[in-house]
Amino acid sequence: MAISIFSGFLRKKSLVFIITLIVAAGYVLFISKEDRFMAETKLIQLPKPLIKGNISLEEAIFRRRSQRSFKQKDLTLQQISQLLWAAQGITLEKESYNLRTAPSAGALYPMEIYLLTKNGLFRYLPNGHRLEPLSEQDLRGDLVVSSLGQVAINQAPVNIVICAVYSRLASKYGQRGIRYAHIEVGHIAQNIHLQSVALGLSSVPIGAFNDEEVKKILSLPANHEPLYIIPVGYSNALDQN
Repeated sequence: MAISIFSGFLRKKSLVFIITLIVAAGYVLFISKEDRFMAETKLIQLPKPLIKGNISLEEAIFRRRSQRSFKQKDLTLQQISQLLWAAQGITLEKESYNLRTAPSAGALYPMEIYLLTKNGLFRYLPNGHRLEPLSEQDLRGDLVVSSLGQVAINQAPVNIVICAVYSRLASKYGQRGIRYAHIEVGHIAQNIHLQSVALGLSSVPIGAFNDEEVKKILSLPANHEPLYIIPVGYSNALDQN
């Protein structure tokens, strides 16, 4: 009798265990890829960007100047959030695609945005407005060397690197897509410069660098071509143009 009761108990426990395994397997199968990816890589959720600032667009245009000397003062996560949103943030969600802050040929969005700070290297993910940590190293000094000794990169608390993935345009526009990518990077850069002014910051566009060295320093994918480095920070009010 005791053996029969014990056997029944084991069968019940086994059944509970099997049901638990099935539920767990279902969770793994049906959890969204996005949530799984976020859990695995510990993505950084950025603060919600603002769509109303303290100065007008006209004033931001008037006050914009390239700045090559920066104070040793960190930016807040809110400021970083706003800069990255201005570069490639989503402004309108549609069923098949999302629209962003900068115009793009065919809404194909060939650009990738990277962020360098003293705390490391990050990739901006417009979907979800998040940062993907890639490295904990401060790579700004190495980037100075690959950029003909332009020390503004090392002084600025934040550097935004804009890269193009030409293949995203080639399928629709062929060789002409390269021109469209170069037009688009100008839209993005200007957004960053004007947003910097609106935040009380300064910036400078840097295009003089060794492409292959930059790709090596940042460990970029082979098809990510760096086009711009934009240091951003608090101005020392020196060397403007």
